[in-house]
Amino acid sequence: MEKSFKRTLVTCALPYANGPVHIGHLAGVYVPADIYVRYLRMRGQDVLFICGSDEHGVPITIKARQNGCTPQDIVDRYHKVIKDSFNGLGINFDIYSRTSSAVHHEGAAEFFRKLYDEGKFITRETEQYYDPEAKQFLADRYIVGTCPKCGAEGAYGDQCEKCGSTLSPEELINPRSKLSGAAPVKKATTHWYLPLQDYEQWLSEWILEGHKEWRTNVYGQVKSWIDGGLQPRAVSRDLDWGVPVPIEGAEGKVLYVWFDAPIGYISNTRELLPQSWEKWWKSQDTKLVHFIGKDNIVFHCIVFPSMLKAYGDGYILPENVPANEFLNLEGDKLSTSRNWAVWVHEFLQQMPGCEDVMRYVLTANAPETKDNDFSWKDFQMRNNSELVAVFGNFVNRAVVLTGKYFGGKVPACGPLTDVDSAALAEIPALRASMEDNLDHYKFREALKDAMNIARVGNKYISDTEPWKVAKTDMERAATILNISLQICADLAIAFEPFTPFAAQRLRQMLNVGIIAGEDHRRGEQQTVNTYPEGEYAALHTVHSGDKVAVEGLCLRWDDLGRSDILPAGHAIGEAALLFAKIEDEPINAQLARLDAIRSQREAEEAAAAAKTVTPQKEECTFEDFGKMDIRTATVLEAERVPKTDKLLKLTIDTGIDRRVIVSGIAEHYKPEEMVGRQICILANLKPRVIRGIESHGMILMAKQNDGTMRVVSPEKTVSNGAEVG
Repeated sequence: MEKSFKRTLVTCALPYANGPVHIGHLAGVYVPADIYVRYLRMRGQDVLFICGSDEHGVPITIKARQNGCTPQDIVDRYHKVIKDSFNGLGINFDIYSRTSSAVHHEGAAEFFRKLYDEGKFITRETEQYYDPEAKQFLADRYIVGTCPKCGAEGAYGDQCEKCGSTLSPEELINPRSKLSGAAPVKKATTHWYLPLQDYEQWLSEWILEGHKEWRTNVYGQVKSWIDGGLQPRAVSRDLDWGVPVPIEGAEGKVLYVWFDAPIGYISNTRELLPQSWEKWWKSQDTKLVHFIGKDNIVFHCIVFPSMLKAYGDGYILPENVPANEFLNLEGDKLSTSRNWAVWVHEFLQQMPGCEDVMRYVLTANAPETKDNDFSWKDFQMRNNSELVAVFGNFVNRAVVLTGKYFGGKVPACGPLTDVDSAALAEIPALRASMEDNLDHYKFREALKDAMNIARVGNKYISDTEPWKVAKTDMERAATILNISLQICADLAIAFEPFTPFAAQRLRQMLNVGIIAGEDHRRGEQQTVNTYPEGEYAALHTVHSGDKVAVEGLCLRWDDLGRSDILPAGHAIGEAALLFAKIEDEPINAQLARLDAIRSQREAEEAAAAAKTVTPQKEECTFEDFGKMDIRTATVLEAERVPKTDKLLKLTIDTGIDRRVIVSGIAEHYKPEEMVGRQICILANLKPRVIRGIESHGMILMAKQNDGTMRVVSPEKTVSNGAEVG
């Protein structure tokens, strides 16, 4: 039996403020979290929705150096971009703060200090890379070099972005500092570590035994970490941007961002509710749910809980961590560094009015248990074939016909036929399914339930044809349209979590409001009716403390499935489009933008590959080299070897003799391009037969990493047979 709670605390992974957010972030974390919060509020539950910008760490300092500005400039810029992006998609947090705030610095420092004073850390001196010119320790991302796995230049000390391999700085070939270009050296430094191994047994009992209901991807990753044995994890690092380590002798050290950031959930709650924050974090009546992406599972299921356990003082632990997998874009992995993304702030500018469509498509394709793909053609199809043709079409017909035949007032419902009863009976069953799916974080399935309500309505009005019935039986037409309008009201409730802007437009058409749970965004200072216009589209009620004053006819979640939501005689508004058809032009523009990015990336990768140098081979002696007889020669004749794509048969004058060499250069040179060209050959290579032709020697070629090859030739013409050495 599931435990009941008085309130729910929902947190979202703090987005990193070194760039804007993209649709992968939305699909993985923020849209599902907003759906869940809106659903709980509609059920009258007390919910707190917490997020904010993660503004510390190495990537931000790197971005600042690249832009010639301060880290604060970077986080100020992107904090606003990110916050505006969320607002534009209708994702309304009770507070969206930042880890650079004074409240957070104070709270994070206090958290560290308590654990330090109680001996919860271990101290270690290790050798880390240091830039002797910049006089600074180097985080992994400040070290670049040649990837030992694929040979790509510019691989970071923690990962090669070309081949995706996880690396350590020690593995890089020819490592160098991104700050000065100097070769880094090892230097001793002291840091503090959280001994995660001390919490291994407790974590195993709490999660592996106590939370088997968690998603398989979350449970499986946690089990893998615990089964592999947990290790101490550093909580500090050498850097000048972040929360300073609050003890003597720690100058130039800050809290590691993974330790600092999750404390931000607590700091942001304290900032919003300084008098009552503890009931959200230290009461067993509070249900804590973390919405994150799969790359944050270990931090929210192992590290942060261990921090709270070490701290004590009654902090609650998450009841669930519904982490999503990754979203791909047009079949390719989303990548901020490669600009392969749909940036939310750009989308809002380029496709205004499509906010709900994006929320709908990202939910329909939610990567809940495995990676999924977003495509612009699917975006267009789902809008036109589902939102417009099913949901919007049904509502439009019901409202227009009511205006035409009944003066815009809900007609009275007469005796029901079997068709009427069957349609009405489907709604409660879909509501029950939707509730079960939403309660268990199955948002993709819940959306299907909501859309099936629209399908029920669309089929019902198409089957009953009230526009024809009205010609002979107005009482029967009244019943049909009454039922159709009740289903429209059902849709205004069911789609509120998924497409809040459309749900609001539908409520305006039906001339109704909505009752949701308490909104905490004004913190402790609750006053009556002070919401800025349009700030929270989902809330059509007036709050005073914990009390709700209803204005006019308002919908509640519990109304969903009732057959008498809208009373007879209730005046409705005029029909308006819920969704507009999306034509090919804006979709093709988005695809063209991605094609341009892909083409540019491929060109840059080819250029980079051409410049990449293959690692040096094993040493050889002078005597080994002396065995090779390298000479100049001139190509006299050249022809393709029949039935091959790569081979040329070259007849050459070596100055010693006239001989034939078969060479795999047909993809790089045409036969006529080789005739008369002076080349260098390895003259004393043992002959071998290739495709029935005896080849006596080898041409010297320069092969680049992109596969292109160039003949090695003397700078000026020399006599054939001249030795090269």
